[in-house]
Amino acid sequence: MNATLNRVKTSWTFVMAFMLMAFMASCGGNSDDAGNANMISGGSSKTWKADKELTASGDKDKLTREEKQETMQFYSDGRFAMGGGGSLETGTWTYDQAGRRLSLTFEGSDVSQNFTVEKLTDKEMHLVGGDGSKMELKAD
Repeated sequence: MNATLNRVKTSWTFVMAFMLMAFMASCGGNSDDAGNANMISGGSSKTWKADKELTASGDKDKLTREEKQETMQFYSDGRFAMGGGGSLETGTWTYDQAGRRLSLTFEGSDVSQNFTVEKLTDKEMHLVGGDGSKMELKAD
């Protein structure tokens, strides 16, 4: 009888430990969280700046002074404006949270630029281009 009770206690402890680990893994705080569209645009708009670029092979791609000055502003109504150094480009954006895909369509063009969202928080956004290059952005 004691042996059976010990096996039940051991099994119960294992099940509880497994459930606790599964619960912790599903909770927030996961650094590769897909975030949501509101994290991109904020309540009405949010401005982002490039912080770091990596080539497709993972090598650091030094940002030029001009690139460091460029900003991307996302509006909650699905519009965006990107500019710096006297140039301004506008268009629309969509975010597919389940697919982790950010799409930008520039005004006057039917072609979209699509990025995989590797990380999205209120302060950081890591994008991967179709060629494998990466850009890390910080919210202003």
